[in-house]
Amino acid sequence: MDDLNGGSGAKKEEAPAAKKEAGAEKTIMAPLTGKAVPLSAVEDGVFSEGMLGQGAAIEPTSGEVKAPCNGEISMVFDTKHAIGLVTEDGVELLIHVGIDTVQLNGKCFDVKVKAGDKVKTGDLLSVVDLEGIKAAGYRTVTPVIVSNTEDYAEVKMTAAEGSIKAGAELLKIK
Repeated sequence: MDDLNGGSGAKKEEAPAAKKEAGAEKTIMAPLTGKAVPLSAVEDGVFSEGMLGQGAAIEPTSGEVKAPCNGEISMVFDTKHAIGLVTEDGVELLIHVGIDTVQLNGKCFDVKVKAGDKVKTGDLLSVVDLEGIKAAGYRTVTPVIVSNTEDYAEVKMTAAEGSIKAGAELLKIK
C-alpha cells in the first residue's frame, strides 16, 4: 500500500504522530450517496476481511464521488476505479469504486483530480457511470478504506446501515 503515499516519506510520518494525540478523533464523510453497509458485508474477501484496512462501504445510487475530507490526492489508479487520498492529519484513504472494476480499464470513470491535487470535503473527485458498470457485469459497491488502520486505535463505521447522502458522517477514527 506504499503506492498510496505517492512515494513521499513525509506523509507516512504524520500518521504515527496522530496516533499519539490522546482521544484525537477524525471524521470521514460519505463520498457517495446510496446505501451504507459494513465492510464485512462486501462480497469480496480482500475488503470484507479487512486485508487493506478497516472502513465501510456504500452501494451508490449516484455516480458523483466527492471528497470525504480535506486532504491531498495521493494516487489515481491508471484504471480510474480507485482514488487514494491523505487527510490533512495523515489518515490514508482508499475509495475503490466497484468490485473487479479494474477490468473496465477506465471505461465508465471520469476522474476530475490527479495526484498532488488539494481537495476540500465535498469537492467532486470523479463521475462514474453506475449503469455502465452494472451492464458490464460488475458490482458498484464502493469500499472506503483507511489503509493505514494500524496507526489508529479504532476505525469505526458511525453511519447507520441504510440510506446515506454524500457528505454525511461515515467513519470515526481514533
